[in-house]
Amino acid sequence: MSTDAIVLLKNDHKTVEKLFKQFEKAGEDAYDEKRRIADSIIEELTVHAYIEEEIFYPAAREAVPETKDHVLESVEEHHVVVWMLSELLGMDPKEETFDAKVTVLTENVRHHVEEEEDEWFPEVRSAMGRKQLQELGQRMIDARSDAPKNPLELKSAKA
Repeated sequence: MSTDAIVLLKNDHKTVEKLFKQFEKAGEDAYDEKRRIADSIIEELTVHAYIEEEIFYPAAREAVPETKDHVLESVEEHHVVVWMLSELLGMDPKEETFDAKVTVLTENVRHHVEEEEDEWFPEVRSAMGRKQLQELGQRMIDARSDAPKNPLELKSAKA
């Protein structure tokens, strides 16, 4: 498996997108399935946001200082997402707003992913180069186990 930081982040994006699609395909009354999928989404996005905020964003901002505004915007997007995740944590999937909340979360995350992958990652890749991205990726892999379980423990929750 590649340790390239951008490849790792894109793989996380693909994993979450698969979960979103599973949720969208779940039947209207598939409450247990929706709860299980939502729990997986919460876990995946919490770990992903943690490694981005703690490792990737600071390194990318240092390598490409002109992306400062993008980093700041990304942290604010994380802020919105982590609060939605925290609301989903304790929410009964039978509540009428559960599906709507997951839909809005999905839209927010898809927008965030599109901006990162289309606008920002190419700049970071050209500025950092292969070796630096692999070293950064290994740090991100190592940090996954340190990620909080509760999204409200992320830096962006307090931003």
